[in-house]
Amino acid sequence: MLSIDRSIIDAIVAHARRDHPDEACGVVAGPVGSDTPTRHIPMDNAARSMTFYEFDSMEQLRVWREMDDRDEEPVVIYHSHTATEAYPSRTDVSFAGEPGAHYLLVSTREPDTEEIRSFRIVDGVVTEEPVEIVAAVDPHAVQSYMFGQSPATVDYECSDR
Repeated sequence: MLSIDRSIIDAIVAHARRDHPDEACGVVAGPVGSDTPTRHIPMDNAARSMTFYEFDSMEQLRVWREMDDRDEEPVVIYHSHTATEAYPSRTDVSFAGEPGAHYLLVSTREPDTEEIRSFRIVDGVVTEEPVEIVAAVDPHAVQSYMFGQSPATVDYECSDR
């Protein structure tokens, strides 16, 4: 089961809606071995595609090095689907390289609906898992970082829930 803070989900959905019609992508880091997503890192979709996402290689190197320096790991790897359901494509499965990560998909095909699903992808096998969205314990605990993106800060315009 993926247990994730509402404010992180709001930030991921806002990122996906902001990048629509292109797919959005990013990572949520957390302390090594904790399975606790705490730090949202929206990334550039280097493919700039409506049907495919690809991390920018230099940005990915910086993000993974920073996670190493902070004793973090990618707890969640997320991306959006712009015209289809939130389910991993064959390409998504073939590129899934973090067997310990939760693969979170957000569909932005319906502008007023949140379709959020999480999967484990190990050795090409896709297993859906429940998503438990928890209320924010500390509204300042969730940190969002942007590396190669412009502007340097993000106004996510999240709805207040």
